[in-house]
Amino acid sequence: MTGRAVDLASWPRAEAFQLFRKYDRPHYAITVRIDVTRLMTERKAAGVSPYRAALYAIGAGVDAVPELRMRFRGERVTLYDRVEMSMSVPRPDGSFGYGYLPFQPGFAAFDQLAQDRIAVARDATDMGANAGERDDLVYLSCLPWLDYTSLNNALPGPEDCIPRISWGKMVAEGDTWSMPMTIEVHHALVDGAHVGAFFDTVAETFTTL
Repeated sequence: MTGRAVDLASWPRAEAFQLFRKYDRPHYAITVRIDVTRLMTERKAAGVSPYRAALYAIGAGVDAVPELRMRFRGERVTLYDRVEMSMSVPRPDGSFGYGYLPFQPGFAAFDQLAQDRIAVARDATDMGANAGERDDLVYLSCLPWLDYTSLNNALPGPEDCIPRISWGKMVAEGDTWSMPMTIEVHHALVDGAHVGAFFDTVAETFTTL
């Protein structure tokens, strides 16, 4: 993916970047409930996969917030035009692999590409995990068995700045459906306002896809 260097001399968040880069535990996770009523009561009946719809909504959220597409290596900060979603894909033998999926506007084309990429990951002979050679990614995982209230992730250390996004079981309460969704980010790059903008876009996308 293409990207450009962020000029630290003119970047408004440069001071915050330098502050949180010194932390031993610079990551934080926020979990919210997302309304998926239209998806589960209308779109699912029309053949839309709730899983792939979630991928699309998350992709739209990441695409809308530049800070979620920023990465650092040492003191160099890069803003990527686009990043790919790396999602865990279950396999018939009980293991899982990783698929890689770029976001593109327009659900129909995205949905077909998602199906293709999921099939590739499911049938691959290796895990396909990123060994650190790429940072133009966001990591995704789905926990459809759990209607959880909070979540955090295994992280290799404070230099890892790739966002992690997870979502859980879609549950009905009366006439509405909702699910938990968590984003875990590095505070050197992402503040609460950016997380809020991400969730706003995700929620809006679920009502319009």
